[in-house]
Amino acid sequence: QVQLVESGGGLVQPGGSLRLSCAAQGLTLDSYAVGWFRQAPGKSREGVSCISSSDGIPYYTDSVKGRFTTSRDNANNIVYLQMNSLKPEDKAVYYCAADRYAYSTSKAMCVSLDLGAHPDYWGQGTQVTVSS
Repeated sequence: QVQLVESGGGLVQPGGSLRLSCAAQGLTLDSYAVGWFRQAPGKSREGVSCISSSDGIPYYTDSVKGRFTTSRDNANNIVYLQMNSLKPEDKAVYYCAADRYAYSTSKAMCVSLDLGAHPDYWGQGTQVTVSS
C-alpha cells in the first residue's frame, strides 16, 4: 500500500521549532517531486516548500524564507521540514505531497498544486499550533 505518513506536529511557543517528517511507504521518494503544504482554518491551501525531482533546489514561499528548511533523506525515504522561529500565523495543518510529474522547477510544483492540480499522493496531515 502506497502512503505518505507525516509526523512531528504539535504545540510550540512563538519562536520555537518543530521538525516535520514525511515518510514514504510503497514508493521511492527520490523519483518524485515532493512538497509541503499547509491549510489554516478558513484559508485555502498554501504551498510552503517544494523540491522538484529535476533541479533539486528547494523553493520556499516568501513567508517562511529564512525560517523553514526542506531536506530529503533518500536512504530512509523521508522528507523533512525543519521549522524555526515559528509564528502564530504558521498555525495550520501541514501536508506533504509527492508527484511523479517532472516539474521544471521546484516553484512550479508549489504553484501548480496551489492552483488545484492533484499530485499522485497526499499525506494525512499533521497539526502545527503556535501559541503562548
